[in-house]
Amino acid sequence: MLSRPGEGVVPNILIIDDDPLMIEVLASMLEDMGKITGASTGEEGLRLATAEPPDLILLDVEMSGMDGFETIAALRANFALHDTPLIFVTAHSGTDFETRGLNAGAVDFIAKPFHPPIIRARVQTHLTLKQQADELRRLANVDGMTQVANRRAFDVALGQEWRRSLRTGQPLSLALIDVDHFKKYNDRYGHIAGDDCLRAVARSIKGAAKRSVDLVARYGGEEFTIILPGAAAEAAGIIGQRTLNSVSGLQLPHEASPTAPVVTISLGMATIDFDQIVPSHIEGGTSTKHLERITAVADGALYQAKSAGRNRMMSASRSALDLMGESGAP
Repeated sequence: MLSRPGEGVVPNILIIDDDPLMIEVLASMLEDMGKITGASTGEEGLRLATAEPPDLILLDVEMSGMDGFETIAALRANFALHDTPLIFVTAHSGTDFETRGLNAGAVDFIAKPFHPPIIRARVQTHLTLKQQADELRRLANVDGMTQVANRRAFDVALGQEWRRSLRTGQPLSLALIDVDHFKKYNDRYGHIAGDDCLRAVARSIKGAAKRSVDLVARYGGEEFTIILPGAAAEAAGIIGQRTLNSVSGLQLPHEASPTAPVVTISLGMATIDFDQIVPSHIEGGTSTKHLERITAVADGALYQAKSAGRNRMMSASRSALDLMGESGAP
């Protein structure tokens, strides 16, 4: 089976067709090229793709209920699926039809009746292109020194998780982390040791944020952040405390620190409650101002942690309505 470069992960291919026989035929042709999942309706395909984003989708155009064009529109409206390559499977031909499909977001067409060598070649081509695009995105979104997500990836992910919380009503927590007295560390041990310190701290934070949905990012300089989707205040507090313990547990000497003889961090945790959100709020979407306000809540908690003596966590909880200006919040 084909694997993503450097990851050893088998590609996930989703086939959406209301004819079970067509799913079976396509799956038999492609079974050695990835993990094959089938869906018999557009709604089921959308649900499966949302739960586990595929690397490639093969979509029948003519289906009962939600047809192929309606399905691709719903798929492209999902942020996580916006760039997933999709091949239309159709008995239609003609320039107008292909133009409509390409404008809708398809990358290719497979014509019925099937010709296995052509299907395999086209699927192979688009899986390879997807692998290359994923690797480029990974490189663009990773901090080169610490190998956690960079600020750009953080900004995108925070907007994505805000939108998800608007839809689901689930809470969203955000931690801002600062390495205590890092300038003094650099002055005492040198910048090469300082870089090694940041790499070790990044690994430690990533190990403490164990859930697959959590995102650890380098926010800038000696600052890090963790996005904790779906984490209410209690769960976020547990992860925050585990992060503090993990970093101090590294036992990296810091003789210049007035706080502790080892490297420590201060952490500000913001938890945003979305349980009062209504459809009109969802339609309002996400603005830069909303995301800045989430970060400001976490930054305020971080400031309190530093003021209280560092090497600790402070938490703050706010309603999403406040951040959206519904209660007169600035």
